[in-house]
Formats: sequence, C-alpha cells, structure tokens
Amino acid sequence: MSDETGRRDFFKEAFNQIMKPVAEFIDDRIINPFPSDEQNRVLLRPPGALPEPEFLDTCLRCGNCVRNCPANAIQPIESHASQIRNTPYIDPEEQPCVICDSLACMHVCPSGALQLVFAEDIRIGLAVFNVDSCLRTKSVECSYCVDTCPIGEDAIKFSQESIVEVLDSGCTGCGVCQYACPTDPKSIVIEPLPVSQ
Repeated sequence: MSDETGRRDFFKEAFNQIMKPVAEFIDDRIINPFPSDEQNRVLLRPPGALPEPEFLDTCLRCGNCVRNCPANAIQPIESHASQIRNTPYIDPEEQPCVICDSLACMHVCPSGALQLVFAEDIRIGLAVFNVDSCLRTKSVECSYCVDTCPIGEDAIKFSQESIVEVLDSGCTGCGVCQYACPTDPKSIVIEPLPVSQ
C-alpha cells in the first residue's frame, strides 16, 4: 500500500468518524420527529377529539381528517411509537386550527374519534400567556394574538392594565395566537387540557 493510499484511507476513516454522529442525529430526527424529552407528551388532537385513551382506541388512522382539513392544520404522526403512529395531531407552530365554518374534520371522521361539537365548544387545548417575554411589557404595541383570534374577546383580550388575558371559558386552543406571536420563544402557547377536562 502506497503512502498516498494510506493517507487517503486515514482521512476517509477520520471523516467517517466525524460524520457518524451527525448522520445518527439526522437519522434519529427522521425516525423520531419528537425530541426524547417529549416522547410521552400529550399531543394536541383535532377538534372534537375524545379523551386520549378513547381516541387511540377509536381512531382508525384513516386520514380523512388530514385530507379534509381546509387549513392543512391536521397532520399524521408519521414515525413514533406504534400506538400513536398515523394518528392526527395539530402543531400550532406549523399551522394552527382556524375553526373553519365547515368543521370538516369532525364531519368526515367515520369512527367517532372526533365528535361533532359547536365551534364555541371546541377544546383542543388552552392558551397559556407568558407576561415576561411579551412585547407589550417592553413598550411595544403588539396585538397579534388578540387581533388574530378567531373567537375574539370571548377567548382573549387585553386587561385594564393592557396585558393579554386568556379567558379559559372561551379559548378553544386552536393555536392561532401562538402561530401569530412574533416573539421567540413564543409568549403564548397552547398547552393540553388537564386529563380531567
């Protein structure tokens, strides 16, 4: 073996050793799109979803809600634990639910995993506001979360102190406020409802 070949093999092996962790990281992100610390998180399900255990037992993974969502807000979990693979979820960071007039996802669900409910009774989750990172506390007249809410002042408004106030009874958890929020990290995020709800 020549010195040139030996040198080439050395650099090739060194490159492989450097790239192996990168390739494994990329593979892991493709196979498992949720970070490991979120493996057991409660997902935000489409409007009208049954409680999670019942939802998993009832959902056929047929994709009707995904295909019929006019906002493309509902996506299937493509790679994850087998019990939730291909089940529908909503990620407000990517595309929130817009509480469409047709309530399409509920109408096309053949199994009853998504129950038909009135728009004002939808509870995907609950908006949680972080006053510390909000631009309004830094003298910036930001109002995106309030202005874009499809429910309006029954769900979110400004308090007398001009601070964002989420009204639990009116918030549907659609995620439009989170999507519209310009701060990073977001000053308003949708959290899953407590199991009892």
